[in-house]
Amino acid sequence: MNDILDDIVAIKKLDSKNMLGSIEQLGAQLAQMAQTPNLDLPDNYRSCDKILVVGMGGSALSAHVLQSLYFSELKLPLTIVNDYRLPAWVDNKTLVIACSYSGTTEEVLAAVESAKITRACIIGVTKGDKLGAWFAKNNLPFVALNIEHNPCGSPRMGLGYSIAGLIIVLRSAGILSFVEGDWTTIADTCARYGDVFGVASPSTANGAKMLAAEIENKSVWVVGAEHLSGNAHIFANQLNENAKCLAGFFVLPEMNHHLLEGTVYPESNKKTITFLFLESDNYNERIKKRITVTKSVLEKNGISFSSYNTTSNTRLGEVVEVLALSSNASFYSAMLLGVDPTAIPFVDFLKANLKK
Repeated sequence: MNDILDDIVAIKKLDSKNMLGSIEQLGAQLAQMAQTPNLDLPDNYRSCDKILVVGMGGSALSAHVLQSLYFSELKLPLTIVNDYRLPAWVDNKTLVIACSYSGTTEEVLAAVESAKITRACIIGVTKGDKLGAWFAKNNLPFVALNIEHNPCGSPRMGLGYSIAGLIIVLRSAGILSFVEGDWTTIADTCARYGDVFGVASPSTANGAKMLAAEIENKSVWVVGAEHLSGNAHIFANQLNENAKCLAGFFVLPEMNHHLLEGTVYPESNKKTITFLFLESDNYNERIKKRITVTKSVLEKNGISFSSYNTTSNTRLGEVVEVLALSSNASFYSAMLLGVDPTAIPFVDFLKANLKK
């Protein structure tokens, strides 16, 4: 394994914007947000019959996490839109949650204007800027993110803020019960896995470093299920942006109905792709069996794979555990490839050209 993963001096030289600091402060992000009281919402916000979350990229990941984690508990349908447009069913009984970490996401800014026309109940999660100003101008409620514990500034590494901000919105609207014990679970899990996966833990005993080495120079397809489906999405996103790696995600059981046949060709699959399974003892037994059989198919087709088996006791703990894993492993992947994890030159190139 490349020695850089145990060389903090070399890491700091490559990590120009201190993404490592953001990863190490995930627990601090969540702890800071845990002190945020419920928003004082109008009565109509608490009587909506559906939820629409609008967000892009890292700003939308919190919704994917909570949608999968609380799939069996949310009493209202929750839809996530990654677009300028809103579905035709949005009306004055829809809770529209606009998530933009930066406050400058043009798709979200367009969507809230459309939502205003429908008289939807609009609420935001943002650090401010244009979106924050829009909420203030329209006298609408929003969670203002104070992002002091995300030194690199990337939305994908400020997920503690984004996830907790969305929890506060759903809790304030009476949609989600989130109690002090849940914050304690988050804090304890962050502390534990911050040590387990942290840079001070040597490569020989660090699951995140070992995983980064296993997937090096491969296109990675992350597989999750049930409450870890959102984590699979996050893992792929972080590999894309941090490690500049071609990665995507699939969710069980759906992937078993089509993907397996697609592992045969092209022949180069055997050399260029690998699968990563996020596994949990809390999965349905049929999901566990599907994972076993899916691995056997990959073996038949000469496709490599790795697994990460969670060790936390609760579904919430597992979600936070895997978030710590993906944040660290994607960072270590960047180190192995010799790339600055924070820089996103091609996304910046696209945004610059869109402004012309």
